[in-house]
Amino acid sequence: MPQSALQSAEKTKNRSTGSKPAPKEPLGLRIIGGRFRGSKLLYIGDNRVRPMKDRVREAVFNLIGPEVRGRHVVDLFGGTGALAIEAISRGAVSATVIELHFPTAALLRQNLESLDLLNVCDVRKTDAFFWAKNQEEHPYSNITCPDKTQKIPWLVFCSPPYDFYVSRQTEMLEMLQHLIDSAPLGSLFVIESDNRFNFDMLPIKPLPNKVKSYPPAEIAVFTR
Repeated sequence: MPQSALQSAEKTKNRSTGSKPAPKEPLGLRIIGGRFRGSKLLYIGDNRVRPMKDRVREAVFNLIGPEVRGRHVVDLFGGTGALAIEAISRGAVSATVIELHFPTAALLRQNLESLDLLNVCDVRKTDAFFWAKNQEEHPYSNITCPDKTQKIPWLVFCSPPYDFYVSRQTEMLEMLQHLIDSAPLGSLFVIESDNRFNFDMLPIKPLPNKVKSYPPAEIAVFTR
């Protein structure tokens, strides 16, 4: 077969057909800032996982700035753990990371273990929608400041499959509403979607100058 025909056949083989997505090439994930800067994370290219691109993650933490310090992270769709690890690298004190897909959750634990973070990170192999309604039952979610006078504010990351904002919109809004109602005062919410979701549908409004577009990602930062 001519070389051009072979190349054409290879492209056809790797193209997504129908509802079956084409396989992803594994990405090189790394921590961008803080004490774990440069650390590499495991990611096998599973289509169930859509890690936030390095440049977008860096932009997110530039938006948050020093406010990451001293917070408890809640990562609703944990994947590789990159967001929670990045936050702890930059000064967050603990994290609850939710991941429903068992193989991905196992990989997440490996990433946390490689950086000796299992003592401050609680991995929950459960559905984020269920967890949001029952989060008071889990460790770390109600931890208090050292003086015991108030709860440590959260830093909540909501970076689900984009289609959830369409196919499960009601559940998404209910989940975020529940967390907004139960989060300690001063908590931050970082929402990642694509352009199919309107942030104005949420019960709280984005902070000034904290809505950014990094196509296809749309990022908004809210405070409770």
